[in-house]
Amino acid sequence: MFYCGKYPILEKRTLAKGVYSFEIDAPELAGEAQPGQFANITAPGFTLRRPISICGIDKERGTLRFVFEVRGNGTEAIAALGEGESLDILAPLGNGFRIPEVKKIVVVGGGIGVPPLLEVSRKSRELCTAILGFRDYSKIILEDEFKENGSETILCTDDGSVGQKGLVTFPLADILEKGETAAVMACGPTPMLKAVVKMCEVYNVPCQVSLEQRMGCGVGACVVCSCMTVRNGKEYYSRVCKDGPVFKAEEVRFDD
Repeated sequence: MFYCGKYPILEKRTLAKGVYSFEIDAPELAGEAQPGQFANITAPGFTLRRPISICGIDKERGTLRFVFEVRGNGTEAIAALGEGESLDILAPLGNGFRIPEVKKIVVVGGGIGVPPLLEVSRKSRELCTAILGFRDYSKIILEDEFKENGSETILCTDDGSVGQKGLVTFPLADILEKGETAAVMACGPTPMLKAVVKMCEVYNVPCQVSLEQRMGCGVGACVVCSCMTVRNGKEYYSRVCKDGPVFKAEEVRFDD
């Protein structure tokens, strides 16, 4: 079940240049939301909503948290809103991550693909290892919050300014080599997702990926966000907004 309405902004923070955190008072949304789902949010002055992943869910307080990056005029208009103002939200949408209970998992995030993985970490705590990749020190977000959840947190940066230098697949391979991981969950740029999926195939570890596509309606009606998937050996188009955004890795047909 999803809802549509206007919900007040309780807290607004800047996490990095152009990256903002909004906490929203939305009890009915928080009551239904699951890790990996998203919201379609109206940008003031624009017709089409903007899809933004859900970063945090507090069912007791009745709040949702969104962490997003300004990537255009629409998200810039959303970022201009302040505490006390309201967001026009359609949520929670899509299918989220399926988290195995009492088993070790690894989450792999790249850049602004990191936020939807934080709630997975909160649910799995010390059973979760988080590998977070960023371009450089100035782009790092949410590291401390993964650690606060009790999750081992490994940073990778392209320039080596913090943590390990290079790709997230380097530490991922070291972890999968141990043979203790029940599942990998990834969100980030497509090249990163493809590399993570291939790594999981090598070690025969189940993997889930959260895809990002341009969206219109967010509920599967307009079919703007179609992607090629395969099941039982047959290819067909799936809607990222309704059938995803989280898919089993083996179902996604990435473009070569």
